[in-house]
Amino acid sequence: MKYSILGYLIGEGFRNTFKNKKSTIASLMIMCATMFVFGIFFLIGQNVQAVIKQVEEQQAMQVFINPDATEEEISELETKIKSIQYVNTTEYKTKEDALNEMKSWLKDSQYIIDSYSKDNPFKASYVITLTDLSKSKEVQEQILTFNNVAKITVRDDTINTLLNIANGIRTASGVILILLILISIFIISNTIKLTVHARRKEISIMKYVGATNGFIRWPFMVEGIIIGIISALFSVLILGIAYNYVIDKISITGITSLIQINLLQFSDMFNMLIIIYLALGIGIGAIGSAISMRKYLEV
Repeated sequence: MKYSILGYLIGEGFRNTFKNKKSTIASLMIMCATMFVFGIFFLIGQNVQAVIKQVEEQQAMQVFINPDATEEEISELETKIKSIQYVNTTEYKTKEDALNEMKSWLKDSQYIIDSYSKDNPFKASYVITLTDLSKSKEVQEQILTFNNVAKITVRDDTINTLLNIANGIRTASGVILILLILISIFIISNTIKLTVHARRKEISIMKYVGATNGFIRWPFMVEGIIIGIISALFSVLILGIAYNYVIDKISITGITSLIQINLLQFSDMFNMLIIIYLALGIGIGAIGSAISMRKYLEV
């Protein structure tokens, strides 16, 4: 009996969805539009996070070693640096490496440092990358407590800019998500309210013969959920086509290769996106339906 009732409620929800074609299509179009806008910000946010992660792996601080440090002390310093929690990689750079690097920068003007060939003024150093740029200050403070550290150079402005961009994207995505959820709930609730209003006499009769609020509410809940799921699937399809098109155009320009940054493929984000969209679609549809039914289920 329970299975028959469940089948009836779900069947009614499907019938309501396809019976009210105009309102269903209007809801689908508006929900697809709102989900598409959210999807754009979601994809931008995911790519920004990925780019920041790649920059974290490239962004380095340089720890200069006291010139009078012995080989044993230099090795001991490396061990201590590697033991710090947020250190990702360490690369030892000799005085000669630093001098050769300067020569490569100067190119045709190497004569400026010709005198340095005999008396190299550069210090040996460790070039360090971090797993989390926000921990840069913390790592610097720990390294400065070690012996034989002459100084540390790091591009704090670059790090702060990257962190600010990441935080800004997170905040913007969160605000937009909340706004889109509220707009979608409003749209769904008003769309289903039209259906409920048209069937108000039927609902009154059902209540009169003893039907529970849950029995009356469920078909409309199913209708809202169906609209949400269909909107989610359409939005993912449209977003995937649009994203792949844009990524292909960007790849043709060669910009990403030039700056050594890789953008995410849509397949990398598909699983997370489909889960979020289905959760949004089902949640928004169910909440919107519940809101629209409240007035008509009051005793």
